[in-house]
Amino acid sequence: MKNASRMQELLEIMTTLRDPENGCPWDKKQTFDTIIPYTIEETYEVVDAIERQNWPDVRDELGDLLFQIVFYSQLGKEQGDFEFDDVVDAISEKLVRRHPHVFGEKDQDGNPLVEADWEGIKAKERELKAGAPEHVSVLDDVPNSLPALGRAMKLQKRCARVGFDWDAVGPVAEKVHEELDEVMEEALMVDVDQTRVDEEIGDLLFAVVNLARHLGTNPDIALRNANRKFEKRFRNIETKLRENGKNLQESGLDELEMLWQEVKRDEDNTAS
Repeated sequence: MKNASRMQELLEIMTTLRDPENGCPWDKKQTFDTIIPYTIEETYEVVDAIERQNWPDVRDELGDLLFQIVFYSQLGKEQGDFEFDDVVDAISEKLVRRHPHVFGEKDQDGNPLVEADWEGIKAKERELKAGAPEHVSVLDDVPNSLPALGRAMKLQKRCARVGFDWDAVGPVAEKVHEELDEVMEEALMVDVDQTRVDEEIGDLLFAVVNLARHLGTNPDIALRNANRKFEKRFRNIETKLRENGKNLQESGLDELEMLWQEVKRDEDNTAS
């Protein structure tokens, strides 16, 4: 019961923070909408701590993320819509429902009588939520608020499961080249239509996400790694300039490119 009592303590702390008379002024004025940015920020801080493999930070950031759930639950309780126990009940019921091969009946050898069918069960859930089969789309419940790369990936996966997908990587790569050509065609117009350029860039990014999916790569993780690699290399360029008594403003593009290549060679030598 120790864990349950600790959870109850956290819920009581949240209630106190929202107390109309004695609560925290900042916490009291928050709404579902106003704490969304903090929830997103805390989620990314958990990811960052995991990627750094800093386990004390992971512990702390998970606590911050849990607090976000407790905060939403308190707001729901105040509105009379739901509370923390309802949130726990909902996820517990969902996990059992979506894993009949784990929680369902077994034969005498302990083998499940029902095979795993995650997507089939989710499809039935979407149908029930829509109210009528004719209103159901395989793209239902893909949140609009997802980061664009992740949402593109999820939309493509949903369509692939019903056969709307290429069965080889060749056509996918050709589509990337096609979209790049269309970007350049718009960009090189005498009178550039920025709206058209933006649209073609979007199509190119969507095609690159599709290529990443076919190659088994998570595009969001790949881009984060690319960002990290770029930042590390650029910081090394700044260090080399300082060692030579110079700064970025005093250096031309040719010198910066030369240092960039030098940094890459240093990485190769270190790796070998």
